[in-house]
Amino acid sequence: MKLLFLLIFLLPVASYAQGPQKTSPYDSAHFSWRKPVPRNRLRELQPDRPGITESPFTVDAGHAQVEMDAFRLSNSGSGNDDQDREMHLAYTMLKLGLSRRTDVQIEVPLYSIAKQRHTDVSEWQERNSGFGDVTLRVKHNFVGDDQDGSLAASVIGYVRLPTGGQVGDGGMEYGVVLPIDIELSEQINLEAQLETDLNYDREQAQRFVRLMPSAALEWDFAKKVGIVLEGVTQWNTEQRRWQASTNIAPIFKLTDNLQLDLGTHLALNRLSDHEYFVGFTFRR
Repeated sequence: MKLLFLLIFLLPVASYAQGPQKTSPYDSAHFSWRKPVPRNRLRELQPDRPGITESPFTVDAGHAQVEMDAFRLSNSGSGNDDQDREMHLAYTMLKLGLSRRTDVQIEVPLYSIAKQRHTDVSEWQERNSGFGDVTLRVKHNFVGDDQDGSLAASVIGYVRLPTGGQVGDGGMEYGVVLPIDIELSEQINLEAQLETDLNYDREQAQRFVRLMPSAALEWDFAKKVGIVLEGVTQWNTEQRRWQASTNIAPIFKLTDNLQLDLGTHLALNRLSDHEYFVGFTFRR
């Protein structure tokens, strides 16, 4: 499994070195958040949702984008005697394009519910709800943000603030994400990423490192309809065991600036979470 993800990252780098890359039409225009890209020159909508694997493309300079989980339900797969359930309503990602290659993002969990119970008890024994942990993110693309080439790659850095009280993780968290996109055809794209995080365990009052490689295939089998098929694995220094899940999410491209999606994350072992979600992306 680890070798497979390594090959996914190395192959596009080799192809990029062999062929010339096209120049972006925005190179000489100097668009920025103060001088927005004209609406008739906006690139194709490329949100980070609906899967774990994010897009390497940034929001066009001077434009805003909203990506929201209208509803997400997650059931834990801890493998122990306790069961955890989390529900998120209006979990919102706000993005602003700063330049042709950079955007800033803020992740705002407007309302979350966290519940816990023992597996042999029918009623939930602990319940917390409220505003969640806010995350500040920056994405910078260094290859292919013009969407004219077959390869795109970027880096995302983030810090998560402990604003959620008992609903949140309880401490500062940090992470780096390296996503890539390979255009296999006009209808099919292969996406992959490697994410590494420094997370906080409230119960143990200590930090741990998580590694999470993933890969996704996005297929637009109709003009307005597509589907994402994704595989995700993760390992952390607490449990020291690999977790795996597969994700399926249909996408409905209603307009050039509005996209709906829904889907599920199916656990492939006891440690992985089961998730169900419905959400949308809107750009203006």
